[in-house]
Amino acid sequence: MIVKVPKSSQAYKITYILIVLNIVLYIFCAFVGGNAFEIDYSVVNVLGQNNPLILTYGFPFYYQLFTSMFIHADLMHIGGNLLFLLIFGLRAEEMFSLPEYLSIYLLGGLTGNLLSLASRDPIISVGASGAIFALFGACIIYDRKAARQSIIGALVFAFFIFVINIGQNVNLLAHLGGLAFGLIAGYLLASKRKSSEEHQYIINYSYQPT
Repeated sequence: MIVKVPKSSQAYKITYILIVLNIVLYIFCAFVGGNAFEIDYSVVNVLGQNNPLILTYGFPFYYQLFTSMFIHADLMHIGGNLLFLLIFGLRAEEMFSLPEYLSIYLLGGLTGNLLSLASRDPIISVGASGAIFALFGACIIYDRKAARQSIIGALVFAFFIFVINIGQNVNLLAHLGGLAFGLIAGYLLASKRKSSEEHQYIINYSYQPT
């Protein structure tokens, strides 16, 4: 049986690149706002996801749905997010190719932001939590599905992690959207590779040399 596995994103160390990018942008925002411990509102208002602004004026403020994924409110915010990015990002590097990893991260974060926007809640939000939740969800569901085990345990674990992250000033919809996207993406990728392996096995097993 010959199974072709996509080249792991671990070869590119994309997690470290994302961590450095977030740190650099935090330093930039801190410099512009004049405060290293907490990003000034004037900066957050421009680069964060300002729901009232987007809902009122639309284009060109849709860019905030993307930029807000790389902006953090204060040192504790970025520290916590980057710790979880390190944990789940390095795990995701072992499972997914570079395009898969980036798709899960960026589209997962965007899904969370769009869900938050759809709620029409008049808030301004920042942070990579939705994208990180997407990586987390993709990893745990892929691991269970690829091992041909029940995904119930993974779903319960995902729900538990989601619940313990509920708190004041937390954008739950961004978390939920990212997590849901990651769970679906991880499940589909694991199913696709499982089908590919079974197909290769059937072909090689039935081959009769003449």
